[in-house]
Amino acid sequence: MKKILLFIIAFIPASLGLIHPQEKVWSLQECIKYAIDNNIQIKQQVLETRFQENTLEQSKLNLLPSLNGYATHNYSFGRALDETTYEFTDNQNIQSNSFYASGSLNLFNGLQNHNTIRKNKYQLIASELDLQSLKDDISLNIALAFLQILLNSELVTTTDNQLQITKQQIYKTMKMYEAGSLAKGNLLQIEAQAASEELQLINLQNQLDISYLNLTQMLELQTPEGFKILIPEISIDTNTAVTGNVGETFTQAQGLRPEIKSAEMKLTVSEYDLKIATGARSPRLSMNHSIGTRYSDIALKPSNPAETYKFSEQINDNLNYGIGFSLNIPILNGWQVNTNISNSRLNIENSRYTLENEKKQLYKNIQQAYADAVAALKKYSASMKAVVSMEESFRYTEQKFNVGMVTPVDYNAAKTQLLSTQSDMSQAKYEFIFKTKVLDFYKGIPLNLNQ
Repeated sequence: MKKILLFIIAFIPASLGLIHPQEKVWSLQECIKYAIDNNIQIKQQVLETRFQENTLEQSKLNLLPSLNGYATHNYSFGRALDETTYEFTDNQNIQSNSFYASGSLNLFNGLQNHNTIRKNKYQLIASELDLQSLKDDISLNIALAFLQILLNSELVTTTDNQLQITKQQIYKTMKMYEAGSLAKGNLLQIEAQAASEELQLINLQNQLDISYLNLTQMLELQTPEGFKILIPEISIDTNTAVTGNVGETFTQAQGLRPEIKSAEMKLTVSEYDLKIATGARSPRLSMNHSIGTRYSDIALKPSNPAETYKFSEQINDNLNYGIGFSLNIPILNGWQVNTNISNSRLNIENSRYTLENEKKQLYKNIQQAYADAVAALKKYSASMKAVVSMEESFRYTEQKFNVGMVTPVDYNAAKTQLLSTQSDMSQAKYEFIFKTKVLDFYKGIPLNLNQ
């Protein structure tokens, strides 16, 4: 019994989804896939796409003829009309039935139905492209949040390493102070430097925790507790260059980016809206059809009034059907048709502006990404040289400090400058990585930090 209870206790949290899926190391690709599978906005856009699918299917079904059936059962008392003879009866109870079916078929209405089908087809394509665009935006945001964790982790490691060096220096300074070779002020200044670095380390750790929180929230996870990311091997060749140019990438991206294609589809949709609105000026030709029959319990059989007139016989004998055509010619409808045509033309113009704006925004994004990538690469190259020089300078300063040739103020200044240079190099590295991945993404290359 106890084993069963323990099994139930262990099973319930898992069945409710309370065991956190983040109890593993997440790669960038896994983060992107999980975000796309669980993002609420994406799920809503999927529903919107399904709605457009239903709308398209319904517009096709609207070409079919309509058919509706009716059935009645009536009781008449006193003076009543016998529908079989169309004569009135006195003081007689009558039960009667009637059955009727009618429908219509649209033969011509200015091709509005056909243009509506084409419009809905392009509207569905636009919705699918909007879904892909949303996935791309989320992928880039996930990549940025992922790289922010890598940057903050690197800054925490760098600052912690510097703090350990300072703590070692405190130990050496304390020994020299106890031996009487250094004044207590030197020890106090080093300890103050350590306290400052500890505060900086805490601030950076807080930033790292926040970056983890941001990513887990984007993934719709319950908590960042236990969440870890896979640290990829990232290296930058300082001899590399940002390939291609803005114009080439923009030309390539125009044919790939879903937001551009979606704007083009929506322009086509607005053009079909104009065709539909113009079609309302045309006459409408439709065909109507009907079939009906009836029954009365007092009806007399025409061939033999003394014989019972059965239900099935009445239904068959009273059967009637017909077909007809109707033509509706629009003449004056409060100027509504002309207003709809005018508004449709304005929508076309607005859709053209939207497409133009999407292209300009794409060009600006590519242009900015190129400029940022080039600047980040230059900054990274300069920072690497600066770090090498600062490390050598710091080692020399540290050696002089150990023998009392440099004051704690000069030592701390050199150490702070080295840490600042290392931080600048890390920031430039991840800025360059992200911007180059953005450019690759515009070229249709999937996000991958290992490439």
